[in-house]
Amino acid sequence: YYVPKIYCRGPNPAPQREDLLAQHVLLGPMEWYLCGEDPAFGFPKLEQANKPSHLCGRVFKVGEPTYSCRDCAVDPTCVLCMECFLGSIHREHRYRMTTSGGGGFCDCGDTEAWKEGPYCQKHELNTSETAEEEDPLVHLPEDMVVRAYNIFAITFKYAVDILTWEKENELPGLEMIEKSDTYYCMLFNDEVHTYEQVIYTLQKAVNCTQKEAIGFATTVDRDGRRSVRYGDFQYCDQAKSVIVRNTSRQTKPLKVQVMHSSIVAHQSFGLKLLTWLGSVIGYSDGLRRILCQVGLQEGPDGENSSLVDKLMLYDSKLWKGARNVYHQLFMSSLLMDLKYKKLFAIRFARNYRQLQRDYMEDDHERAVSVAALSVQLFTVPTLARMLITEENLMTTIIKTFMDHLRHRDIQGRFQFERYTALQAFKFRRVQSLIVDLKYVLISKPTEWSDDLRHKFLEGFDAFLELLKCMQGMDPITRQVGQHIEMEPEWEAAFTLQMKLTLVISMMQDWCALDEKVLIEAYKKCLTVLMQCHSGFTDGEQPIVLSMCGHSVETIRYCVSQEKVSIHLPVSRLLAGLHVLLSKTEVAYKFPELLPLSELSPPMLIEHPLRCLVLCAQVHAGMWRRNGFSLVNQIYYYHNVKCRREMFDKDIVMLQTGVSMMDPNHFLMIMLSRFELYQIFSTPDYGKRFSTENTNKDVVQQNNTLIEEMLYLIIMIVGERFSPGIGQVNATDEIKREIIHQLSIRPMAHSELVKALPEDENRETGMESVIEEVACFKKPGLTGRGLYELKPECARNFNLYFYHFSRAEQSKAEEAQRKLKRQNREDTALPPPALPPFCPLFASLVNILQSDVMLCIMGTILQWAVEHNGYAWSESMLQRVLHLLGMALQEEKQHLENLSEENVVTFTFTQKISRPGEAPNNSPSILAMLETLQNASHLEVHKDMIRWILKTFNTIKKLRESSSTSPVAETEGNIMEESSRDKDKAERKRKAEIARLRREKIMAQMSEMQRHFINENKELFQQTLEELDTSTSGVHENSPVISDAKLTALGPEQTRVAEHRQVVMCILCQEEQEVKVDSRAMVLAAFIQRSTVLSKNRNKITPDPEKYDPLFMHPDLSCGTHTGSCGHIMHAHCWQRYFDAVQAKEQRRQQRLRVHTSYDVENGEFLCPLCECLSNTVIPLLPPPRVLFNRLDFSGQPNLTQWIKTISQQIKRMYLLRDEDSNSGNSEKMDQLQLPEGFRPDFKPKNPYSESIKEMLTTFGTATYKVGLKVHPNEEDPRVPIMCWGSCAYTIQTIERILADEDKPLFGHLPCRQDDCLTSLTRFAAAHWTVSSLPAVQAHFCTLLASLVPNEKNGNLPCILDIDMFHLLVSLVLSFPAIHCQDFSGVSLGTGDLHLFHLVTMAHIIQILLTSSTEENGMDQENTNSEEEVAVLTLYKFLCQCTGSALKEISSGWHLWRNLKAGIMPFLRCSALFFHYLNGVPAPSEIQVNGTNQFEHLCSYLSLPNNLTCLFQENSEILNTLIESWCSNSEVKRYLEGKRHAISYARESNKLIDLPDDYSCLINQASNFSCPKSGGDKSRAPTLCLVCGTMLCSQSYCCQTELEGEDVGACTAHTYTCGSGVGIFLRVRECQVLFLAGKTKGCFYPPPYLDDYGETDQGLRRGNPLHLCKERFKKIQRLWQQHSITEEIGHAQEANQTLVGIDWQHL
Repeated sequence: YYVPKIYCRGPNPAPQREDLLAQHVLLGPMEWYLCGEDPAFGFPKLEQANKPSHLCGRVFKVGEPTYSCRDCAVDPTCVLCMECFLGSIHREHRYRMTTSGGGGFCDCGDTEAWKEGPYCQKHELNTSETAEEEDPLVHLPEDMVVRAYNIFAITFKYAVDILTWEKENELPGLEMIEKSDTYYCMLFNDEVHTYEQVIYTLQKAVNCTQKEAIGFATTVDRDGRRSVRYGDFQYCDQAKSVIVRNTSRQTKPLKVQVMHSSIVAHQSFGLKLLTWLGSVIGYSDGLRRILCQVGLQEGPDGENSSLVDKLMLYDSKLWKGARNVYHQLFMSSLLMDLKYKKLFAIRFARNYRQLQRDYMEDDHERAVSVAALSVQLFTVPTLARMLITEENLMTTIIKTFMDHLRHRDIQGRFQFERYTALQAFKFRRVQSLIVDLKYVLISKPTEWSDDLRHKFLEGFDAFLELLKCMQGMDPITRQVGQHIEMEPEWEAAFTLQMKLTLVISMMQDWCALDEKVLIEAYKKCLTVLMQCHSGFTDGEQPIVLSMCGHSVETIRYCVSQEKVSIHLPVSRLLAGLHVLLSKTEVAYKFPELLPLSELSPPMLIEHPLRCLVLCAQVHAGMWRRNGFSLVNQIYYYHNVKCRREMFDKDIVMLQTGVSMMDPNHFLMIMLSRFELYQIFSTPDYGKRFSTENTNKDVVQQNNTLIEEMLYLIIMIVGERFSPGIGQVNATDEIKREIIHQLSIRPMAHSELVKALPEDENRETGMESVIEEVACFKKPGLTGRGLYELKPECARNFNLYFYHFSRAEQSKAEEAQRKLKRQNREDTALPPPALPPFCPLFASLVNILQSDVMLCIMGTILQWAVEHNGYAWSESMLQRVLHLLGMALQEEKQHLENLSEENVVTFTFTQKISRPGEAPNNSPSILAMLETLQNASHLEVHKDMIRWILKTFNTIKKLRESSSTSPVAETEGNIMEESSRDKDKAERKRKAEIARLRREKIMAQMSEMQRHFINENKELFQQTLEELDTSTSGVHENSPVISDAKLTALGPEQTRVAEHRQVVMCILCQEEQEVKVDSRAMVLAAFIQRSTVLSKNRNKITPDPEKYDPLFMHPDLSCGTHTGSCGHIMHAHCWQRYFDAVQAKEQRRQQRLRVHTSYDVENGEFLCPLCECLSNTVIPLLPPPRVLFNRLDFSGQPNLTQWIKTISQQIKRMYLLRDEDSNSGNSEKMDQLQLPEGFRPDFKPKNPYSESIKEMLTTFGTATYKVGLKVHPNEEDPRVPIMCWGSCAYTIQTIERILADEDKPLFGHLPCRQDDCLTSLTRFAAAHWTVSSLPAVQAHFCTLLASLVPNEKNGNLPCILDIDMFHLLVSLVLSFPAIHCQDFSGVSLGTGDLHLFHLVTMAHIIQILLTSSTEENGMDQENTNSEEEVAVLTLYKFLCQCTGSALKEISSGWHLWRNLKAGIMPFLRCSALFFHYLNGVPAPSEIQVNGTNQFEHLCSYLSLPNNLTCLFQENSEILNTLIESWCSNSEVKRYLEGKRHAISYARESNKLIDLPDDYSCLINQASNFSCPKSGGDKSRAPTLCLVCGTMLCSQSYCCQTELEGEDVGACTAHTYTCGSGVGIFLRVRECQVLFLAGKTKGCFYPPPYLDDYGETDQGLRRGNPLHLCKERFKKIQRLWQQHSITEEIGHAQEANQTLVGIDWQHL
């Protein structure tokens, strides 16, 4: 070989450069050689000549969506890739989508995989050619074939040699040009060690940082190996020994090799070659065929020497990356060529044992093992059949399986060791063999050749050997005295049974398809069962039982004393085959071929009967001391996963036995096994038993055993819904299951599917019949769609349905009785009519009329009649009544289907009318029933007894009409009728009395109520008034003339009378009025940073310590939102509560280190009443403006005058400040005359009580701390700014929510929001009283300067960069700090009004500057109303000021429309703000959604309807202001197009648009690769629903550091995108994830539902999912209302497991 030196040996290779070199130096020339011309022309030529393959063959990546069709796929492993699926007919069918684990490929175009529609549109084109079998080589030029052989043979052999080379420091047959001694320390992947262990070890071994170690670990996990050190041998070996030493403590150590660098280089090159071969053969079928021939050519060493064999057999020694490469090559070559697929399958089957052995030893998961290719080969029906007949595959698989389960006991049965983790791991490996067996059997043969019969039966023999080892395994003995010490091992046996269940069923299905096979299989099975029973009678003495003149010989055996096992697969298989004899009618066609006469029924029934007795005794509590292992075994025995081949088959076996023996004999054996023989065989034993046994437990046990035995008889006679036992078909069976499930309660589709057994194709057959028996009800916003049973199906309800658990049975009984009561029927639940038995089982019904049965029933009825002397129970009687009912139904059916010559042999009615024999002359059963009908202690069963007597009479009439034996007993009939009428009248009378009594009581009560109200009139008046005052919203009883115009602000503000507000503390239940000087009352509140309104999520947040939040940018990139649950406490009560929470938290932390749902260190707590997450409290205040408002006695100035005055006052203040700083500069003071009435030295008195002041500070500081993410500091001048900001932002969010939901501004707020806004606005208005006055005044000056420039404040943000509503709130709320020193008599309201007008005008300019009005010919109305003219004028003036940089616009209509739309949100927010600030109720027109909202708002806010009038009124000062605003350099830059600005009205933020079909998301996610680890597919792709970014969650590769901690991609993203709060969709899990901060998170149901109205979290069911718009809106509403954190809090409180999850790593 000559291999150029490309792959470098240095420590850190540069992969891109090397790949280029490889392409250039070696692969390029080889491609030239192959094509004989430039490959750029050669390959396209090949492609054209090639017939495009009709197979798709796309190999799936991990997490890619795959689709299977439940209607057309031959088995569930047949899947399509997304592209083929979308172009196929299966889109319209019932499909199932899953995400691939990687490694399979798309079956599109494979005719054996689909019943119909095997081709999608893309692969369909080329099915026209018929000559399938022509050799693809004819399309290639001959010289090319020769060249291809040469080159493929050499490169393939080289690659295989180098990959399977074992020595670590020399090369195979390659002369080294220069031998440099450098080595790699190579670390290999295994499935035993965790990421953490590997990272920790590497940091120690090769002194790398954690980041590098994580990088190494990720690569090792992805590629299977990674060099962690490069250097000489010594240096690498030292690292190896550290790694081995560190990882060998608990498990086997990590695999590390020190490899010579040239070997590593060659191996990388070998892999490169294999990939290259894979890509080359893609150009032509001919080249693919040549590669297959090269690969499968026998080498010189005979057997197993071909290259493919070598690779396969070396598989477990290769690393993950190498395996993936060559598996891909096999898939694209051998599996895509049908001729070679067959040859490869044969090689695979011959090596099967060895491959499986390697796989057992290998520690990689199955997906990367060559053994996993079995799914590609064995599921192809023709291949599977060929491998069974030619390679005896079935026997091979079963024998291989037996090889691996070596532990046996003395009898040769399997024995399992303790189920440790390692055992479980090994056992899981072994189970893959069962899966392979299932694949082979999954498609059933249609025609049988003798060869196939022979080989199948050989396989069946092997299978019986396997079952024989299971028959009787894990036997148990009852513990008496003390509890079992060590729970015995049971899981392994049941796991095996569960895995084999489907295989056993499929074996029976195969047998049923061919009569010869069925007869042979039946004989073989019987023989094996005989062998198992050969030790059946030794050691157990025979005894004779006799009763009612019958006697039978059996053995003495006591379940409660001897060993008993629950595993009887051989008996159960025989039972299954016996039913098939009846179903396929073989039993009637060839009785002479069957060994039916040799069967010994007592032997057949013995073991299944023991098993059922064991269950009965466990229910009776006799095995309590055997611990949970037994309880679990009984549970699984009945569980839907196992029962089909366990419990159901035991019942069948008993039915088989009874149908072949005398029913009296059977019943006696059964009584003896149930240990009840004595009670029923000796007269009066029951009386003695109950008097002698004072021990309650024993009596109770006995009763339960009798009940269980009667239940078993009901099942043996009544369970005839399996095809072959009763004359029914398979759909009847499923219908019956569904009816009984739905009679418990309505169920969702997924619950029903879980409750029904699945076949090998994971189908339950439910969909085909569900419509007949149930109606579907669609779900609402929560919950899921439910199926309800149709009323007409209720008559098929059988109370003793054999698949009910105890709990289900009682629920169903209750539900059905309730239903009957609602329909005014009697509450009897009679047994339903049953289908007739098949001939083979026909004699079964005689058990009902056998003497022993009658004796048992008679005895129990007698106990009930003389109910005092005996221990009996009502459920016992209920079961007897049910059996009587069944017998009568049976007789009735016999009579109705009577043909001429038949004599009815079923004469139950006669037997129950006969009294007992001479010695004890017991009364007849019928007579006892009539006695019981009137017994007072049996109220419940009356209806049932009545039903039985009625049926009895019907049958008698039938008999008389068919004039068989007449029975003279009519008196019972008359007596029964009369007693019924009496009974009815009695009921009616009672009901009437009850009704009268009810009416009387009601009348008395209302009289008392009236009396009480009259006496306490004044009390009620008071309460009503208080109710009025304390409810928020519009106060109807306020003395406002409702017709007058309501105005919210300004001198004209509507005066509102003050209300007393009396509230109650939720902690101490005391009431208190909210007053300025009383103790503070507070609301629990939660403050959070928010980006819900943000228009710019990428803004970098500046350093919080230096950041000045005075002006809010209009992109609202991050605001502070305050919410509250509206519950009120005293401040001191809350303080005490919070201290207690803190103390508890400290105690808890010492005990256990887990998070709670709230973080006490951050001041969080749960509201004591509603457990809503809170982190501070808002004080409740009376309306604050009233306190600061002084008398206004002077004429109120207009805007211009007011601005002048304020400017003077501001100037004066600045001078005073300067003077304080450098005194002695007083001449300036004198020059500036004091504005009249202004006293800058005046310090206002704080009106609030101490406790209120304290709360004002508390809430202010909390807002500051959360909003800026800084440490609390109440002195900081930024505290008041944050409070005003929070007030403004919260109002803006609420206005947006109302606007998005089209709700009116007032009247629709829930009271918690209303209370929150009232308190928040009042708080923000009062907060300046506890801040430093100069600071607030300075804020006011700066804020005002942004609109009215003065020489002091330079470089303020330009008008485009200020959110006007925030500005308005801050100005209005800081103004009192200046106004309190102004004694000139100007009212506060005037200031409010002027500030509001000023800001409104600035906003109008903002809108006009930024509105991008395209005149798109929408001039429908060119009305030129005054508004439009005025706006145009204003706009023209703006054009002058900006130096005509604005676009010319001629249409006033457009401008006015834009202006109205743009300013509406601002006006709505202002209306809310002034409403809460001044308490003026909103006019009724704004409380509904009507037209003219704009005009009503303007009037409420005392604005002119034509907003531009504001400019005209104050034009003198405004023209200068507008000029100054427009001259700002930023505005100029904007107009020149050098920057952008927010335009109005701002669009509401919504969550991203999700596709309707969920599979689009899966596809998008499967194409998403992790941004950090070079094109690797992400394992948990997660979509941010706020901004649409896809993230790689829950993996080491994308962890970043945030505030000193490692956090996952999602958590990191929440900080940039949602300031700590995030909403994500985990695409593979189909789950919504809410995150808040690092420790809080919860999962939330996704907005995707299947057709049955259910979500599918984890995509387990795979039904098609579609977006439910309402549910998505609900998530969006949670986000807009800032309720995500609250939702997480509630979820974590409700579900403690959520608290333990490491949310920060997601």
